[in-house]
Amino acid sequence: MYQNYKQYLQAELTLIKEVGLFKNERIIISAQGAVIRVADGNEVLNFCANNYLGLSNSPALIEAAKKGLDSHGYGVSSVRFICGTQDIHKQLEASIARFFGTEDTILYAACFDANGGVFEPLLGEEDAVISDALNHASIIDGVRLCKAQRYRYANADMDDLETQLKTAQAHRFRLIVTDGVFSMDGNVAPLDKIYALATKYNALVMVDESHSAGVVGRTGRGVTERYNLRGKIEIITGTLGKAFGGAIGGFTTGKQEIIDLLRQRSRPYLFSNSIPPMVAAAGIKMFEMMDESNELQDKLHRNTAYFVERMKLVGFDIKPTESAICAVMLYDAKLSQEMAARLLDEGIYVTGFYFPVVPKDQARIRVQISAAHKTEHLDKCIAAFTKVGKDLNVLMC
Repeated sequence: MYQNYKQYLQAELTLIKEVGLFKNERIIISAQGAVIRVADGNEVLNFCANNYLGLSNSPALIEAAKKGLDSHGYGVSSVRFICGTQDIHKQLEASIARFFGTEDTILYAACFDANGGVFEPLLGEEDAVISDALNHASIIDGVRLCKAQRYRYANADMDDLETQLKTAQAHRFRLIVTDGVFSMDGNVAPLDKIYALATKYNALVMVDESHSAGVVGRTGRGVTERYNLRGKIEIITGTLGKAFGGAIGGFTTGKQEIIDLLRQRSRPYLFSNSIPPMVAAAGIKMFEMMDESNELQDKLHRNTAYFVERMKLVGFDIKPTESAICAVMLYDAKLSQEMAARLLDEGIYVTGFYFPVVPKDQARIRVQISAAHKTEHLDKCIAAFTKVGKDLNVLMC
């Protein structure tokens, strides 16, 4: 049987390569940071990591992780409700709840698990989920696992959301779910308007803060801070793998009864090992650092404004953004790959995104800004984009 299946797989892989959609993984041989070393030994500037606050190689977090390793071991070798809960897991959950102004938190191995494990325990076939069309794949997969009726509204389109809410009024409970920042475009969900519609039509709200926590809002507490809604949103999911240190681990934080029920019924929580103690220890330290200073968020915001302004002046087509994600639009998949490869030759590490990650004919290079970037890093990136953009006729000479 496998010989026939192997031929099928080979044909599929060949087709993916022929249409320019094959994804190659480039190898990094250094720690994550603004400057990284790749497999050929060259140092390049990294502009495609989710390392928004520059904490992935933070000496303070590394030291906290080492102490956690010494005090609590390498791993717990169990799920939480059997014998996998340590004091530092509870401390981290409390830190996350304080940060977001919520009542309690539950930890997962990743935010993909948090989103995969939130819908099925909370909603039944009498209920409805109303989801933004550009929500992350983990939300889409999580919704598929529950029996609730599914509705979808166009990205950040409040007229369409209201239409879907009207249609869903016959259901017992209604849950609106949205990304806080949409990862491919960088736009922020209009949470104030979503909350107003949820109030009008008696619906719950869930926000995935993965790309917005640490980034959006005056102190980086995400879109709920941006719209003065801290503590008012029923469900927030997020990750420790982006702005919050860049390791691994996800969470759901929100209303007490919701978190309590997830501890009883959420399958990724019940059947997955606890996050490693060193990750929990570093996470606790990270939230302490964010409580003490807003320096990293301020620098990130300055860096992003600087980069976007100068890229637009050069002539690049950049989607409007209120986050640290800058989508440089190229529209053609092969062009996005070629430009990313040419930029790497110039010492700029970026990645082209194309279908199915983004819609067809919407290929782009997603540039992600970090607080770790210095002004000279930003200037070098802009100069490289300008040079390659002219060479490939993206920019008019």
